[in-house]
Amino acid sequence: MPYVSHVLGLAALTLLAAAPSTAAADAWSVAPATGGTAGRPYIYAEGESGTVLEDAVSVLNPGGTPLTVRLRGADGPDGVRSGPVGTGAWIGFARTTGGHRRAASAVSVTVPARTRADVPFTVSVPPGTTPGDHPGAIVAEAGGRSSAVRVRLRVGGPTLSALSVEHVSVGGGRISYELVNRGNTVLAPRLAVHVDGLFGTLLDRPAHALSLDLPPGRRVTLSEPWRGTPALDAVQVRLTVTAAGGARASASASARFVPWGAVAGTGGALAAAGAGFVVRRRGRGPRDGDGDGDAAPRQPWRPWRRGRRPPDGDAGEPPCAEAELTGAVK
Repeated sequence: MPYVSHVLGLAALTLLAAAPSTAAADAWSVAPATGGTAGRPYIYAEGESGTVLEDAVSVLNPGGTPLTVRLRGADGPDGVRSGPVGTGAWIGFARTTGGHRRAASAVSVTVPARTRADVPFTVSVPPGTTPGDHPGAIVAEAGGRSSAVRVRLRVGGPTLSALSVEHVSVGGGRISYELVNRGNTVLAPRLAVHVDGLFGTLLDRPAHALSLDLPPGRRVTLSEPWRGTPALDAVQVRLTVTAAGGARASASASARFVPWGAVAGTGGALAAAGAGFVVRRRGRGPRDGDGDGDAAPRQPWRPWRRGRRPPDGDAGEPPCAEAELTGAVK
């Protein structure tokens, strides 16, 4: 480990003689303790299940008055998840209670003016913990704001890098999708986008890094901008995601782009033209050969008795359909 400090030791206080006395009280910061080495972007700890790992964070108070900072452990790389049940619950700080020092889930430290306090902590990995990455954080709160230091804990044992891409959709100039980390290592995914239309490739974006670390078992919803989508086309979208350790997954979705405003206008024009044709057709007079308007109307058909011919002058004719009645009529 780059920096090791006993969990029951007192916080180390270092005077900052060069710090100006007029520094604002809200300019405090928290970072991994350096221990004489170069600055670390986060705290990395590695060990087997059932072990206790030790490290420290530094709280810097450049202001001219003392500062009380509350430190606590949290789950997740950003420390925003409340109620730690994983890595956050394994982080402990030294706190004096009844004259005895013991590990506590949270501690308050008063840092004098223009001083840095190195606060030790432990990570107690429970027996039987699943191998792989277990991200957490140490959150510092003071003066109405908070800041977090990432803790990347790796428990020894077989590791698996795996992910999946799900629920791909297209709309509003964006390609939306979900990533799921199905392994036991933290993944830094890279995304490639390819879109084909009816007449060829519309978009071919090579693999590029996504600005996130995806912890094991976590799901995240993301979107990729797509400017200049077609006005009229049927497309096939394919997303390919890769990450270190051999993780690779892809998913596809189809979409149709139709200018519904233009389609509605064209349909309305066609309907109006059809209606006008029907009106004009119904308003036309008799065609040539249909007879003139002075011709005598046809005589109505009159029934006759069986065996008799219709009288002369009866132009009527019997009906062309017959009906058979059955049953009684009351």
